[in-house]
Amino acid sequence: MNEFLQFFILFPFLGFIISLFLPEAKEKTISWTAFGTVFLQLIGITAFIIWWLFEGAPDLNLVELSVLKTAHYEFFIDFYFDKVSAVYLFIGALLTSMITTYSRYYLHREKGYKRFFNTVLFFFFGYNLAILSGNFETLFIGWEIIGISSFLLIAFYRERYLPVKNAFKVFSIYRIGDVGLLLAMWASHHLFHENITFMKLNNYEMVSEHLQNHSIIGIFIALCLACAAAAKSAQIPFSSWLPRAMEGPTPSSAIFYGSLSVHLGVFLMLRTFPFWEHQTAIRIAIGLMGLTTSLMASLMARVQSSVKSQVAYSSIGQIGIIFIEIALGFETLALIHFAGNAFLRTYQLLVSPSVVSYLIRDQFYHYKPKEKAIEDSYPKKIEYTLYILALKEFNLEGFLNMVLWRPLKIIGKSLDFLNIKRIYLFFIPLYLIGFLTYKFRVELPSQIANILPEVFAFIGLVFVFKSFSERRSPFLAWILIVLNHFWIALAIVFNDKVSVSEIVYYLAGVVVTGIIGYVALIQLSKLERRILISQYLGHVYEHPKFAFFFLVATLGITGFPITSTFIGEDLIFSHIDSHQLFLAFFAASSFVVSGIAGIRIYARLFLGPHIKTYHELPYRSS
Repeated sequence: MNEFLQFFILFPFLGFIISLFLPEAKEKTISWTAFGTVFLQLIGITAFIIWWLFEGAPDLNLVELSVLKTAHYEFFIDFYFDKVSAVYLFIGALLTSMITTYSRYYLHREKGYKRFFNTVLFFFFGYNLAILSGNFETLFIGWEIIGISSFLLIAFYRERYLPVKNAFKVFSIYRIGDVGLLLAMWASHHLFHENITFMKLNNYEMVSEHLQNHSIIGIFIALCLACAAAAKSAQIPFSSWLPRAMEGPTPSSAIFYGSLSVHLGVFLMLRTFPFWEHQTAIRIAIGLMGLTTSLMASLMARVQSSVKSQVAYSSIGQIGIIFIEIALGFETLALIHFAGNAFLRTYQLLVSPSVVSYLIRDQFYHYKPKEKAIEDSYPKKIEYTLYILALKEFNLEGFLNMVLWRPLKIIGKSLDFLNIKRIYLFFIPLYLIGFLTYKFRVELPSQIANILPEVFAFIGLVFVFKSFSERRSPFLAWILIVLNHFWIALAIVFNDKVSVSEIVYYLAGVVVTGIIGYVALIQLSKLERRILISQYLGHVYEHPKFAFFFLVATLGITGFPITSTFIGEDLIFSHIDSHQLFLAFFAASSFVVSGIAGIRIYARLFLGPHIKTYHELPYRSS
């Protein structure tokens, strides 16, 4: 029975690959390929779940593939199936088949018809991989695929300003959640001294034994997981991104932000529940987060003027209640609630265009004055205060901007002295000096040798801060991302157990995709003469294939699971000691900010309104 799990991953991947090679003009073939892939997956999953139930519903675990193995570390693909997987897989396949059917007609003759179905199938592959994952590493692969799929679908109308801008905002929040998942993976390596599987997490005696003497690490892991779940499921303080994500087509809004993607944080909490269920403080914190989100989102939903925003905030409120149910230990109730919320929000979003058009006509013939609401019973000062706060969304976006993005931009602007010439003249020699200190590290005083890894990792972090805030040269921003990886590698190599082959494995993907991206920038500058990233240029219109290959290079350089760098990132994290918390934080932050900076370069060069005036120019506001 275990061996069948791999087919639920391979089948969506095969459908995605086939869809890439279909001609764009063949709408019927494209839509039938997508629908056929998802529908056959639905039939297979339904039959498998029935068979699994007759067999007594045992927990299934399949170690599929060992990708890399060293003396102290192993990266392997692992699949796990239980009742949580069964519910998520069935609902995911059912709703995606409905969405593909709806989209066949909704997007008829749309310019990006093929692109939409390609991305949906790519998302479906990542979703199944995440749900069937048996360890954190496999989960993270699916997690990343879902993140980039979200970006591409929100920016589906890529000739407009707002969809591209909001897609970048959503991707940035997703990457913040990735910090939590990366640090949780790192700490779990040190807690369990292995690549722990979710099957083993269900062993209460084993988990309890490890947590007895390492309770602080256990709390740290649980908090990191809660942070990742909150970012993915739009919980406080990350709630502001979900309505912005509604800029994409209605079908993608339904499948991503009404039903499946937005409930991945819930899935993460359910999957790791055996680990943190006996940590009372964490359960209280998760419950309070869900309660706060539910109350605030309910107020925000009541003042929205857009039906999609109303549905978005209503969904956030319900997900907050699901977090409360998980914190209270009601796992089965949380699964039932997830299913109900997913079906309801998908239905609401799919019928929203029809409902809006009907209500617009109906109000002229059957006008009714506003009925008295519960808020009218409050004192007027409280009622108006709540109204203004809800209307301003409790200033959550301003709070994130003040805490996260503004400091990044301020730090980046303070580094305006950095240019390509100074990097070559100053930082490359500095890097060589750092390499020499590694060679003679035995002769260095221990106090200096101990702080050098943090110093080198911090320099790498500064480089990606500058790359993130760079507003002129894409060449400089690209070089800084590449050099960041080399500084991180230099920081990690000071740990004695690191071998040269492991560093080469990590940097190989960076070097290859870095060269490809740099050559692409040179070619683009020859075609377009002057390219600046101070605005959106929209070159995807005239260079679509060029844009695709640059996107692949961007994903490779930022650690997306298409090169050895993705595994290399996890590999070098395994070499960071448990007491090197600052080094772990600097490395994780560098990976996350470099991902944001890389996607920003791609978005500025290829997406948004075209810089050339002979192309159609849409309004900035939608």
